[in-house]
Amino acid sequence: MYDNEQQGDYGTMSSREYSTWELFRRFVPYFKKYTGTLIMDLFCASLTTVCELVLPLIMRYITNQGINELAALSVRTIAHLGILYLILRIIDCAAAYYMADMGHVMGAQIETDMRRDAYEHLQRLSNTYYSNTKIGQIMGRITNDLFDVTEFAHHCPEEFFIAGIKTVISFIILAGINLRLTLIIFACVPVMLVVCMLLNFRQKKAFRLQRSQIGEMNARIEDSLLGHKVVKAFTNEDIEKDKFEKDNSGFLDIKRLTYRYMASFQISVRAFDGLMYLCVLVAGGLFMIGGYIGAGDLVAYMLYVSTLIATIRKIIEFGEQFQRGVTGIERFLQIIDADIEIFDEPDAIVLNNPTGDIVFKNVSFEYPDDHNKVFTGLNLHIHAGEKLAVVGPSGGGKTTLCNLIPRFYDVSGGSITLDGEDIRHFTLKSLRGSIGIVQQEVYLFSGTIYENIEYGSPGAGCERVIDAAKRAGAHEFITELKDGYDTYVGERGVKLSGGQKQRISIARVFLKNPQIIILDEATSALDNESEFEVAKSLAKLSEGRTTLTIAHRLSSIRSSDRILVLTDEGIIEEGSHDELMARRGMYYHFYETANMLK
Repeated sequence: MYDNEQQGDYGTMSSREYSTWELFRRFVPYFKKYTGTLIMDLFCASLTTVCELVLPLIMRYITNQGINELAALSVRTIAHLGILYLILRIIDCAAAYYMADMGHVMGAQIETDMRRDAYEHLQRLSNTYYSNTKIGQIMGRITNDLFDVTEFAHHCPEEFFIAGIKTVISFIILAGINLRLTLIIFACVPVMLVVCMLLNFRQKKAFRLQRSQIGEMNARIEDSLLGHKVVKAFTNEDIEKDKFEKDNSGFLDIKRLTYRYMASFQISVRAFDGLMYLCVLVAGGLFMIGGYIGAGDLVAYMLYVSTLIATIRKIIEFGEQFQRGVTGIERFLQIIDADIEIFDEPDAIVLNNPTGDIVFKNVSFEYPDDHNKVFTGLNLHIHAGEKLAVVGPSGGGKTTLCNLIPRFYDVSGGSITLDGEDIRHFTLKSLRGSIGIVQQEVYLFSGTIYENIEYGSPGAGCERVIDAAKRAGAHEFITELKDGYDTYVGERGVKLSGGQKQRISIARVFLKNPQIIILDEATSALDNESEFEVAKSLAKLSEGRTTLTIAHRLSSIRSSDRILVLTDEGIIEEGSHDELMARRGMYYHFYETANMLK
């Protein structure tokens, strides 16, 4: 009802549900690095448990001695017992401190490891995944969902270990006092656990819905805030408020459902608490009248039952935290289990100093998520150092053609070779390291201009960064800014103009210094003055390199060595600008139409 996450059959975030056993099996290996800390934590947990279980024995001894042999109960005995209990309390405090400190640190370290694994996996996922998955959902999974893993990783083994020790030791001691009364009390425990497990299962489903809705709200808020200029321009603030209110109300409905299950859970616990105390009160009283149990034994019995009930209640109350942790692990695994579609072959080689000779051999391609067929039997040879331009109507596959070369997608059929070798035989890092891409939509990272240019070759140094900016025609406007290269560009470069951002992106590619350049409509969103400046930078960038240009503004590609006209039927025209104009075909029509619109 509320699970609106993108789900598909290929490349999207997995919507698989996992059994609790499988979640544990996949989560346990994260403890391996911290085995020493875990063992010490459980040892401290056993110390605190033993310290707690000794008190009823002391009270039993004092009570029985007080009733049966009061004269034997001396001040010295009481003092010794007091000192023993004080020592136990000191040990208990030291052990509890270690559990609260290092136990939580271990949980945080495991959370950090899981977040690192999720982020590294996300870096390896293809464009298909990101095209079909909301960024808000991803962010929710690697931040909020993993917060609960810290508490889960620490408390889950600790709480169950303590509960196991207390239950076993309490049963042994109580059975030694009165076996029949012990069996009556413990007969309630399995029924209590079954009821609680059923309610826990419902809670897990509610928490899963809750996490999903948080992701939806994150995605909605991110979308609205990043598009705030569009919202204001169309005065659609009320529409965005309504969308948010719908998501917010949906989240409230899910929380209502969650709290209903929690209330049922807690009432069941309280009812069983009362039942166990009632058994001790009635059966214990009857056994004492019958002489089957002494007064001191009954006091100890009540204390142990109180300890047992408190333990069971703590485990059950831990159920909410348990379910949050399990849900966080499940949503983490749904990222980890997303298919990596583009990867290095086992025998992949490093691409060194390519000439840039690219050949498409009978290439077919369809998008893996919607199976929309783009190419069938496409053949194309881009010669080393050639400046090739591609034009054509929207939807003809121009951008797709460019995306296949750096393997943002893999071909469905045929092959693409670089210097005679199938590009799938090269490592992705070396292949993409040899290709520079300048796109219409420039993405600048939040940071300084210097950091964004240096991104093309991290650690390049100041001289190389400035040289790249000069070659891209960006140095002049950068030095005119108040903070120069240290100017903060804002999120996605919002503080700079389109032309400035584009020249920074070109400087980034200059610094990378690749042999193959892909210009994907790099000037189509610029004004005439900015286009002129950027075009000069692109001309410098293309010198001596294999260059593939996609352009709507045909005036920018007149000097290309070869121009292709690409439609959904494939390449229907190719030649130089003069040759294509002389043919008076589709390119001629595009060019004349563009001139008429000036």
